[in-house]
Amino acid sequence: MTDSGAVQGVRTSGSGVFAAFEWLIALRYLRARRKEGFISVIAGFSFVGIMLGVATLIIVLSVMNGFRKELLDKIVGINGHVFVGAIDKPLTDYAALSTALERIPSVVLALPLVEGQALASAPAGAGGVLVRGVREKDIKRIPAIANNIKQGSLDGFSGNSGVVIGKRLAEQLFIRPGDMITLTAPKGPQTAFGTAPRIKTYPVAAVYEIGMSEFDSAFVYMPLEEAQAYFNREGDVSAIELFLANPDRVDEAKAAINAQIERPVFLTDWRQRNKTFFGVLEVERNVMFLILTLIVLVAALNIVSGLIMLVKDKSADIAILRTMGATRGAIMRIFLITGAAIGFVGTFAGFALGTIIAVNVENLRALVSKLTQTNLFPAEFYFLSHLPADVDPNEVAVVVGMALVLSLLATLYPAWRAAKLDPVEALRYE
Repeated sequence: MTDSGAVQGVRTSGSGVFAAFEWLIALRYLRARRKEGFISVIAGFSFVGIMLGVATLIIVLSVMNGFRKELLDKIVGINGHVFVGAIDKPLTDYAALSTALERIPSVVLALPLVEGQALASAPAGAGGVLVRGVREKDIKRIPAIANNIKQGSLDGFSGNSGVVIGKRLAEQLFIRPGDMITLTAPKGPQTAFGTAPRIKTYPVAAVYEIGMSEFDSAFVYMPLEEAQAYFNREGDVSAIELFLANPDRVDEAKAAINAQIERPVFLTDWRQRNKTFFGVLEVERNVMFLILTLIVLVAALNIVSGLIMLVKDKSADIAILRTMGATRGAIMRIFLITGAAIGFVGTFAGFALGTIIAVNVENLRALVSKLTQTNLFPAEFYFLSHLPADVDPNEVAVVVGMALVLSLLATLYPAWRAAKLDPVEALRYE
């Protein structure tokens, strides 16, 4: 039965919205007695379910955002944002064209390059690589390369005809700056028996590490003039890569490029080249959001079942409150407070837990890997050398808001049933 303080509160507090006696009774119902232990267990599971659901959503979305941001920075950072290709004639005027393109305010760097595939080999092994010929002044302006040199130096890059390779390729071939690497291209000089492969050995000038295994193991940079000779390019380049100040404003930049260039060219951008890759990431992110939302939904349904059982157990209390003057609205608000308290506290506990884990997810991964002596995030499978996370305040607000709304909706039906309870029927067998 209800205590005397609560009964007197009905008379003294009136029937205002969320009056003091409503809070008092609701909080008392949250502290279930021994005979109501099963109801308390259900409320506890509801709380834990909502907390874990919210925390998991925040963590997963943050990690997915971190993946997209890191991959975008790595892929776009080394490949450029807009690619200018030839249509009617080769890009033999690449020097003048690059200078003209760099006059566009949104263009940070115009990089002419020669690109081709080759087999890189050393006494310890071999592997396929993508050879890119660039000018020394240009490679020093690519932040992804120039800021991540781990061994050697880019100084004298064009003069010594050396090559710059990624750290994973260096580890695969067991070489370092000063050692020799042999590049074999399928298209070489013409002979009486057909086209012979071109084989040439170069010294390793420097080793870089971007942090993306795909690039650290597959890209080899050599001086532009040497690449033109190696791939039989007679004074022209494969394309001109443009790095923009704002990668998201590609369409504006492409319009300015067409206005600046007098000759016909073919333009592609990073979105077109990586459309499938980033499209898959977006689909995975949306599917994970829907799946993990079910955790919160199941926890909200637990609130429904727990409150229905609580209403049934407290039917006599409800009847007495009604006979003492409590309105249907007051009864409904009591059980709204009871159910919403579980959902609200669980939501904000999940928000705190999820944010803390998302911010420190890489440290936690390193700790678990160290304790279990296993690699939980192998770079050769996941492209990146660490586990990234990017907490988006807007997404966190959406997750918290969704959980709060579901928790509140879950309390409506049980609270309505409590308000509709007939005092006479409830007290008939008491």
